Amino acid sequence: MTVKVDIRVPVGRPLPELTKFIVSCEEAGFNGVGVHDHHHSGRDVYSALTLAAAATSKLQLYPATTNTVTRHPLVLAAIANSLAEIGPGRVLLTLAPGFLSVEKAGRPQGRREQLGEAVTAIRQLVAGETATVDGHEIKMNNVAKPAPGIFVLAAGPKMLELAGEVADGVVMLAGLHPDSIEAARSHVRAGALRAGRAPESVQEILIVPTAIEPFDTAREWVRRYFRPDKPFLNYPSTANLRWLRAAGLDIPEDHDPTAFTAAQAKEISEAFGLFGPAEYCAERLLQAREESGVEHVFFFPSHTAESGYDLPEADVAAFADVIGPRLAAG
Repeated sequence: MTVKVDIRVPVGRPLPELTKFIVSCEEAGFNGVGVHDHHHSGRDVYSALTLAAAATSKLQLYPATTNTVTRHPLVLAAIANSLAEIGPGRVLLTLAPGFLSVEKAGRPQGRREQLGEAVTAIRQLVAGETATVDGHEIKMNNVAKPAPGIFVLAAGPKMLELAGEVADGVVMLAGLHPDSIEAARSHVRAGALRAGRAPESVQEILIVPTAIEPFDTAREWVRRYFRPDKPFLNYPSTANLRWLRAAGLDIPEDHDPTAFTAAQAKEISEAFGLFGPAEYCAERLLQAREESGVEHVFFFPSHTAESGYDLPEADVAAFADVIGPRLAAG
């Protein structure tokens, strides 16, 4: 068993260029690619995924991450089903309450209950079943086989439990420390058991923040701000701090990241993700596989609000040259 690795690709270039970049991710050996769903970029994630599905043959493809505020569940089900017809067995739909997309649209984040109802409805629709949304029964005339998986992206405990209750899988941001991972998994299990589901039936993708560069610069990321009002460790959610506490690192929500010592930055970086040279990152993933049974991760390249649309070219090169071959060798 090796560790499957996906990577976040932002909609930072015109779609034909973005398609070529996603093809390069497949050539580098990645298992999958998750693409931004940011309407304000002026580029539609599902157009990008359609082009990518037609241009690749092995990559798993999904939005990272879509929401049910700006798109109706029937629309999302039809989109996922259409993608599954182009890339059979290679499509996921990942859903969350929304962050920048709904913020830029001037809308509040979706409620957890609303998200749970939408996930349930979408799973029913892509399976060819009748779903009820806002009291109205709906069904799709055509469904692809196999049906696309419907995942919930979760950072906090309640969202993790929701994923366990209603989704095919969970994309979870909980750090890379074994105690953090176990604490997060306990909530997924609790949700699954509450819903009468087998916890092992809920698939898992672990979001891993990355900075694949020399230690002295990589570890500086945890000492930065994502934007002036948000420390790097609070992005995209302050739930990050909960999982760091589970790893024994008690960091207040209103912390000043610039006050961390070099020793603290090292300890935080090692618990939070992959912050160091490619060789270190590969060995750290193999360690996570042995310690915590980690099988599938999503590289989340470190960025600020200003650099969030830069393509992760260095990460792809590092994976092709070092990390992928090392993981394959076991």
